[in-house]
Amino acid sequence: MNSKEFLRRRKQLMSMVGAEGIAILPAAPVRTRTRDVEHRYRQDSDFYYLTGFAEPEAVAVLVPGRAAGEFLLFCRERNQEKERWDGSRMGPEGAIDHYGADDAFPIDDIDDILPGIVESCTRVYYTMGMYADFDQRITGWVNSLRSRVSKGGHTPHEFVALDHLLHDMRLYKSRAEISAMRKAAKVAVKAHTRAMRAVRPGLFEYEVEAEFIHEFRRNDAWSSYSPIIGSGRNACTLHYVDNTGQLEDGDLLLIDAGCELDYYASDVTRTMPVNGKFTPEQRAVYEIVLEAQLAAIDTIRRDNHWNEPHDAAVKVITRGLKKLGLLDGTLPKLIKDGAYREFYMHRTGHWLGMDVHDVGDYKVGDEWRLLEPGMAMTVEPGIYLPDSRKIPARFRNIGVRIEDDVVVTSNGADVLSKGLAKEPDAIEALMQA
Repeated sequence: MNSKEFLRRRKQLMSMVGAEGIAILPAAPVRTRTRDVEHRYRQDSDFYYLTGFAEPEAVAVLVPGRAAGEFLLFCRERNQEKERWDGSRMGPEGAIDHYGADDAFPIDDIDDILPGIVESCTRVYYTMGMYADFDQRITGWVNSLRSRVSKGGHTPHEFVALDHLLHDMRLYKSRAEISAMRKAAKVAVKAHTRAMRAVRPGLFEYEVEAEFIHEFRRNDAWSSYSPIIGSGRNACTLHYVDNTGQLEDGDLLLIDAGCELDYYASDVTRTMPVNGKFTPEQRAVYEIVLEAQLAAIDTIRRDNHWNEPHDAAVKVITRGLKKLGLLDGTLPKLIKDGAYREFYMHRTGHWLGMDVHDVGDYKVGDEWRLLEPGMAMTVEPGIYLPDSRKIPARFRNIGVRIEDDVVVTSNGADVLSKGLAKEPDAIEALMQA
């Protein structure tokens, strides 16, 4: 991401914070995986969104109108011995030279410097509840300032939720962000295509997962969430991540897998026959889900509201389940009663961006949010028919979900993952090639 993009974001946020405010954002802490082994570090999305700085033990501070510099960064100092073990650090000098900080300080000096800057401000913009240790630090600084009020000291009189402003900003993707998301989607498309060509009876789900890991890493990407590789009855478990089952001839395989590239996520799902050929019952269910997805995507346009894609998908799925004999009643009443939820129990999508389930309100007040250009989302209807006596035997253990990544434009929907086969004939042709 170009440094001008981060500068633009900071300026936009500071214009909302105002001259009497201060915004404080801590970096994500390092997380322990087991004992003395750490997870691969991933920066806090809000922090990275404003700074592009990927190191831990850092705090970003925005002080609009401050004569000595509006963007401050506290970070680790250079340390030759520690860098030999853990890799290079930018240090305060690098934060200024490479990340556009107006001033930068060692993180160990934050208790001596930041409270004095906070004291000069009326409002503190901060996201409380994300990092408990830093919450206590903020509280300690403010309490210390309050204890000196009787001696002429000053203390902020208002705390404002920073995430309310920042997450609304993140909901609208810029051209640069959409370009990054398109790249992540293209890598996911390559990985899904690779997996479709590899799938065959006898493989284990984890072997299919390995195809994704291979394709993601060869493109400098990482999984954006734990992949779901569910075959047969496992395809009917929405968040199945064990990926230990064996692919059986005649079963369906549901794959929900996306990657993160340059801090932007893709989230794509396809369902395919393990042996490369849909049974009539599998194809019938699949075609209902595909019709529902296409109907949902068709509603994604400026000034339609957030729930319209879901409403469109529900209508198609309910009608399809009724046609298959899995629901009985009139279409309006079945929809009103939510009868479809026995087989389609989740929403049709979610916001997408730096986080897989990205930030942003779905409602404004009591009304569904209107769609606007730059908003990005998934569209992922599904039907799940478990091994139940209520379901005819020929339909049991059929789980189908189809998911694509979509951006709202002034001309309708831009499907970022459109290069991946999803028509049943196209899937069969790809698998049998």
